[in-house]
Amino acid sequence: MLLGGRLLTGVACGIASLVAPVYISEIAYPAVRGLLGSCVQLMVVTGILLAYLAGWVLEWRWLAVLGCVPASFMLLLMCYMPETPRFLLTQHKRQEAMAAMQFLWGSEQTWEEPPVGAEHQGFRLAQLRLPSIYKPFIIGVSLMAFQQLSGINAVMFYAETIFEEAKFKESSLASVIVGIIQVLFTAMAALIMDKAGRRLLLTLSGVIMVFSTSAFGAYFKLTQGGPSNSSHVDLSTPISMEPTSASVGLAWLAVGSMCLFIAGFAVGWGPIPWLLMSEIFPLHVKGLATGVCVLTNWFMAFLVTKEFSSIMEVLRPYGAFWLASAFCIFSVLFTLSCVPETKGKTLEQITAHFEGR
Repeated sequence: MLLGGRLLTGVACGIASLVAPVYISEIAYPAVRGLLGSCVQLMVVTGILLAYLAGWVLEWRWLAVLGCVPASFMLLLMCYMPETPRFLLTQHKRQEAMAAMQFLWGSEQTWEEPPVGAEHQGFRLAQLRLPSIYKPFIIGVSLMAFQQLSGINAVMFYAETIFEEAKFKESSLASVIVGIIQVLFTAMAALIMDKAGRRLLLTLSGVIMVFSTSAFGAYFKLTQGGPSNSSHVDLSTPISMEPTSASVGLAWLAVGSMCLFIAGFAVGWGPIPWLLMSEIFPLHVKGLATGVCVLTNWFMAFLVTKEFSSIMEVLRPYGAFWLASAFCIFSVLFTLSCVPETKGKTLEQITAHFEGR
């Protein structure tokens, strides 16, 4: 029963992570699309924080029951939400689309209709030769891969152990600390998304993560980089809560680097890949393309989480974090060279950009 529940939960989360950003991008007008699109990630990190807090006072059975509450509200409230106007227009349901626009915006003005015939184009492999298809496809998949290669899921899943390894006495609070920082900085990113723009926040986020992972790796190098008969590092081995004299002087570096990394990720690389995924694909390939992006994200999350301990054993902790720092550098270079600014543009204008119009 537990395995079945986990399986169904995974399927539901996969569907929601695909559909929610796309639905929001199609019902939001350009001036607030960044804010509303970023709220997807904001709700995710808020839910994680609430789960951490509830886990302190509830046993797992009641925690599972509590998890039914937001899903039930979503099921109930979505019954009153219309289909997206763009989808209705591709189905030649213009009156329903106008009614949906009136419900969502309170106005039928300033709407740019999808290209005629878009619903009949579908997707063919030959279309991958078109810049309007392969460019956003490469950008979307790369953003999802770099998001996970930054090491965020490894940090989240191993936060308490990493704090213990850093000789942080309050390691039991690590998950809550991380959750609070994520919520605060994701909320800040949502508020400034439509003013600062996607590229600026992605670049700033990547630079912060480069410095934080480099600093955290330096901490481990200074405290564990001495001669040893073995390169094996077992993060699950209990550690004395009395830090060595060297660790006492550097504990602030470990804790500060971890918090800086979480803040930097939340400002850009947390919400923006999901937002851009929902913005950059043409209507007729959006379903398949966003599905591939979500699959890439979850596969990379699984891979990084599964192999993180092995990487720390082989490269030692400082090497693992410096490797993450290298991926963060690549993510900054990729953003500056390949990612377009979508702030203030309609979805049709973004498609026209990739088509060279």
